[in-house]
Amino acid sequence: MGNSADSGGVAQGIKVGALTHALGKYEALVKAELESLAGKNFPQQLWAKDASLWTGQDESQWLGWLDVVKEQLAELPKLQQFAKTVKDKGYKHAVLLGMGGSSLCVEVMRQTFGNIAGHPAMIVLDSTVPAQVITVRKQIDPASTLFIVASKSGSTTEPNVLCQYFYEETKKLVGDKVGDHFIAITDPGSSMDQRAQDWKFGHIFHGVPSIGGRFSALSNFGMVPAAVMGLDLKEILRHAEAMVSACGASTDIAQNPGILLGTILGALNKSGRDKVTIYASSAIQSLGTWLEQLLAESTGKEGKGIIPIAQETLFAPPNYGDDRLFVYVRLASKPDSHQDIKIDTLERVGQPVLRINVPDVLQLGAEFFRWEVATATAGSILGINAFNQPNVQESKDFTKEFLAEYVEDGELPENKLLVSENGFELFADDENAKVLKAKAAGKETLKSLIHAHLSQIRSGDYFAINAFVECGSKNEEKLQKIRDYIMRKQKVATTLGFGPRFLHSTGQLHKGGPNSGVFLQITSDEKEDLAIPGEQYSFTILKEAQALGDFKALSSRKRRLLRLHLPVNLESALDKIFEIVSDAES
Repeated sequence: MGNSADSGGVAQGIKVGALTHALGKYEALVKAELESLAGKNFPQQLWAKDASLWTGQDESQWLGWLDVVKEQLAELPKLQQFAKTVKDKGYKHAVLLGMGGSSLCVEVMRQTFGNIAGHPAMIVLDSTVPAQVITVRKQIDPASTLFIVASKSGSTTEPNVLCQYFYEETKKLVGDKVGDHFIAITDPGSSMDQRAQDWKFGHIFHGVPSIGGRFSALSNFGMVPAAVMGLDLKEILRHAEAMVSACGASTDIAQNPGILLGTILGALNKSGRDKVTIYASSAIQSLGTWLEQLLAESTGKEGKGIIPIAQETLFAPPNYGDDRLFVYVRLASKPDSHQDIKIDTLERVGQPVLRINVPDVLQLGAEFFRWEVATATAGSILGINAFNQPNVQESKDFTKEFLAEYVEDGELPENKLLVSENGFELFADDENAKVLKAKAAGKETLKSLIHAHLSQIRSGDYFAINAFVECGSKNEEKLQKIRDYIMRKQKVATTLGFGPRFLHSTGQLHKGGPNSGVFLQITSDEKEDLAIPGEQYSFTILKEAQALGDFKALSSRKRRLLRLHLPVNLESALDKIFEIVSDAES
């Protein structure tokens, strides 16, 4: 089955997961790229933190993640003691209030490991959608909950407003002891650091300033919540240590699990295989959500980018074009024979397939590190700075602008309304409106305009649903159904992101990456709103401003974009949209 690397390094008797690849005609390209990297001593220069491997700017200041496993092992007794303290206090729940790099790793661990007896059940809240906040509020008793407020910069809007809301909710029940129910994870000296001191949080854990958010999984942003959950940090970090050793400067470059993976990603991207389609065994399926941010935010800039496709349904070979690289992350301790067969079939028809064999779930930390090295390597091959996110700020700035307008005028601006039918509304910018009206040829109905938008999808594009709605199983299932139909009908890659989470993940790629995305933004009315203590706007207004901010950012980049606003009954509304999308007559 093509070439393989056993990822040879062993640390403390632990062997890391094997990586195998069957790339067909691309094998020669990967070999040439590996030889090029070896020629410039890439492994050695990576560990020397040489910024010239990328653009020679500030990259050397963002490579602290290379050393974090060693540092965390040294801090292990403190983390274990904190875990014991939390357990002894008998909290029923722990709620992580974060966004992007501060939340996605924890969400992966929550879905992978579940609840551990005697320890708080972890809930991750990374949304400003009122329905999502209300759902969490109903799940918990704040008086028996530990809130983990995670923000590297300390200034990120979402964790701040969520902190304000739950702090007041908890204060109503426990009074002056409210601070005991909160801990912060933030960089030293940040505004969150100061707030945690002023509000007398029970504990403050500091991040490492030289580690960017999406590379922070093995730092305190990932490991403190893992400790709260009761996970075996020693084993997770020991497995990660084995991967660090395997990815070291002295490992042969063709056997280096992180560099080899990154070389395949980068080489095939330059050859047009830019849709890295990630399938993982069901027990670790959520890993794809974390990888989306790591790959998209790191490489989606300067018109380039690895486009991560996660959580897409696995179909038969005729549904795929020649722009895919399939990555199969297989959990050896809990394999899925049906998934194995489908991946084998893709390989037999000539699709490039890369397999990562993960021995057990405790290897999750090792995979975090492998993919971080791979992402840095791919960024070098693409010639971009893998550690900045220049376009993420655009949406944030527009959102702040719209919120300021709301505070001053009492209302938000609105996009151009194309049509309104039975509570469904379509909006577009001037340029997209002109294109869609021309395609609809005078028949401007909800259905004709949606079909006109979908008709813009071309071979090699990807279709992105960006939904500012509650991320619940029913909504996700219905949106996934729409996504599946488009994928099979148009034979293109698809993504599904929930706002505002995706703004801190694939949002960078949407604006800074290649102009190959066709975007459907979905917003909706809310059944109930919530006030944000200390702010002049509510959660609904914040959510709407974030959607408008991203719309404007995408519009300014001349993306193919349509906004669909749904009535309050989301389930029936999404069923209606599927009917429209799957109706061939426009």
